[in-house]
Amino acid sequence: MIIDNKTYDKRTYIMGILNATPDSFSDGGKFNTLDAALYRAEQIVNEGGDIIDIGGESTRPGHTQISDSEEIERTAPIIEAISGCFDIPVSIDTYKSAVAEAALKAGAVMVNDIWGFKYDKKTAEVTAKYNAACCLMHNRDTTVYDNFVRDVANELSQSVDIALAAGVDKNKICIDPGVGFGKTYEQNLEIINKLERLNALGYPVLLGTSRKSVIGLALGLPVEERLEGTIATSVMGVMKGCRFLRVHDVAANARAAAMTERILERG
Repeated sequence: MIIDNKTYDKRTYIMGILNATPDSFSDGGKFNTLDAALYRAEQIVNEGGDIIDIGGESTRPGHTQISDSEEIERTAPIIEAISGCFDIPVSIDTYKSAVAEAALKAGAVMVNDIWGFKYDKKTAEVTAKYNAACCLMHNRDTTVYDNFVRDVANELSQSVDIALAAGVDKNKICIDPGVGFGKTYEQNLEIINKLERLNALGYPVLLGTSRKSVIGLALGLPVEERLEGTIATSVMGVMKGCRFLRVHDVAANARAAAMTERILERG
């Protein structure tokens, strides 16, 4: 995959999460000022992060949608500041075309869309306009499937088709199974267990499980105690061929991924 003219195809890469929100499920309110966001960005870089993913609207279950202008106000200044201070690609976590465009103007080079370009198809056009990379996540309004894994793969293919039709470079697309979105607890476990099935689509896979409810439910733990569970899913992701891991705890997951890769190299 190509992000900001750099090819990401040699190992598993770490996308560090920076939530510029007051209400995210895990770290809401910690990094929603410019100084705090810059501190977080420096932390991600120093811990071995490869990409910084900045979100301005919480997408936790039951979240309240905010206006485009508020989301832009939360994210664009932070993106501009980080892009000017650090040599690391910045991704905007949004499904809204206006927010994506403001972020790309501010220096972002990737759009991470939790609706896979299906909520606002203009987001695909904006991504193509700026020659940006994108991550297309699987999402839907129901957890009822005909054939779960097959349906997830087919619906991701639909998102890819939207991107390609808009003119997004096929080498700048990755896909995300959408753990925690449009899936039951059992389905979340199943898609993690069958991640290799998505490799057949021909696009790099990004896994985002960090501190999510599937881990809390599996282990009976609150959000602040889900590091080990997250690492387990990250290791599984590397073993299943994932190219990217989107996480809060960058250093721990980067080390776990690197160790897993060293073992697999001897296979």
